[in-house]
Amino acid sequence: MPLWLTRADVQSILTMPAAIDAVEQAFALLSRGQTALPLRTNMPVAEHSGSLLAMPAYVGGESGGLGVKLITLYAGNPQQRSLPAIQGNFVLFDPVDGRLLAILEAGYMTAVRTGASGGVAARHLARADARTLTIFGSGAQAPFQVEAVCAERPIERVYVLSQRLENAQRFAAEQSRRLDVEIVATDDVAAAVRAADVIVTATSAHAPLFDGDWLRPGTHVNAVGAHLPTAREVDTSTIRRAKVVTDQTSACLAEAGDLIVPIRENAIDT
Repeated sequence: MPLWLTRADVQSILTMPAAIDAVEQAFALLSRGQTALPLRTNMPVAEHSGSLLAMPAYVGGESGGLGVKLITLYAGNPQQRSLPAIQGNFVLFDPVDGRLLAILEAGYMTAVRTGASGGVAARHLARADARTLTIFGSGAQAPFQVEAVCAERPIERVYVLSQRLENAQRFAAEQSRRLDVEIVATDDVAAAVRAADVIVTATSAHAPLFDGDWLRPGTHVNAVGAHLPTAREVDTSTIRRAKVVTDQTSACLAEAGDLIVPIRENAIDT
């Protein structure tokens, strides 16, 4: 009998430190060719300003697995319908015989996993003494991104920017208590970027959020939100100045406007 795990079930067993370690292991297996990871399918639901994403994957080895994650993205849900912006389920199969093993609510798992990817990046790429984090976005993904970076670096202050200052202020109040770190809401983009040791962009923006010339040398940037060839959160200056590291290069070259646009501009080489 397959298991059915609700959001509450997943929340009760999945922690950020464990997720960061698991994602790090998965990236290592990916780099060694022990996974099958096709490009995700992103089907727009234009009539309702949403999209459906399908992400099948296989991981080999002793702790291997086979499954597919089905996720819906409706950015207007929180304001318009009092529903999460990200919803979905993960369907897990036995990789040996194909039996259905479990169906897990995937909204929370996706949020933690995406945050954990940022945590892995910070673990290996951010300066060891990074103490100031600036995050663009105050939505569903933002708390997990902040939690993950704080788990890997000695962050003392977080600046949060959002489309509306009141959203940033609410985020700062809620997450300061949850994460026991100083979080400051601001609308001064330039100052927040210039102060940052680590920057995270976790928005639904289609245009760059800041001027890359504001970045101090050595600043680490986790560009998380853009997933369309025409959408980007960081500008060409940022990419040109950066040492670019991808989680999966083929996927980024297919759907990450942060890279696709500068390549089309002949600003960087592939």
